[in-house]
Amino acid sequence: MKTPIHFTIALLSVFFIVAGHNLCNAQHENFEFGFGTSTTLENTLSCNTDEDSTIKWINVNTVKKGWKVNDDGILVNLGLPIGVVRSEKQYENFMLHVEWMHMEAGGNSGVFAWSGANPPADSPLPDGVEIQMLELDWVNINAKDGVQQPIAYVHGEVWGVGGVVTDPDNPRGERSKSIENRAKGKGIWNTYDVVAVDGVIKLSVNGKFVNGISKSTQKKGYFCLESEGAEIHFRNLKIIELPPGVTSEEQTAPELK
Repeated sequence: MKTPIHFTIALLSVFFIVAGHNLCNAQHENFEFGFGTSTTLENTLSCNTDEDSTIKWINVNTVKKGWKVNDDGILVNLGLPIGVVRSEKQYENFMLHVEWMHMEAGGNSGVFAWSGANPPADSPLPDGVEIQMLELDWVNINAKDGVQQPIAYVHGEVWGVGGVVTDPDNPRGERSKSIENRAKGKGIWNTYDVVAVDGVIKLSVNGKFVNGISKSTQKKGYFCLESEGAEIHFRNLKIIELPPGVTSEEQTAPELK
């Protein structure tokens, strides 16, 4: 005969099995949403905003309730589960403007450029070039043995991930760190302007170019917005497509259907 404690353990086991099964299914649910705009350089120079198109974002491995576009156009991501949504189409050379604001101390997020948007089985995050978005207190919260993490983490690091190799402008190991600390903390909007041409990325943080990479082994792919454990808000995302370059099949992420 089962004792009350055995019965309780059995109920909890069933609960966690069902909850895990539901979460797994939810992370593979099909959903998409519109956020931000995309246009061409020609339309931008001619001030032809009629040709701007809304960017469609497609779920990769998150949940629908984790993303919401408010009436004021702000995209709210709750941070869980860890994973990404991707752009509907691939981009090669571009200019990206995006504003972001963390709502929690130590919040973690980012944008992936030139991504295959297809995370491996052992990771919730894909390949590509990651453009880091960390809240300033991350270095304190994640101190190791009482030693603060390098401040470079939180001011817009850029580097290749998931097998994509890049040459850092300002090396911190394989990563490229900003040469000036310009990011702002929780509750304050930050602005990233990114220029990407022929495997080179330059990042402006709050109005000044301070970081970049070159010689990316993958230079055409999807954009991914990252959900990584904390609430973050995005607004005013705009992509301006620049003319294409000479990019081989090996330098292009596989097309997804």
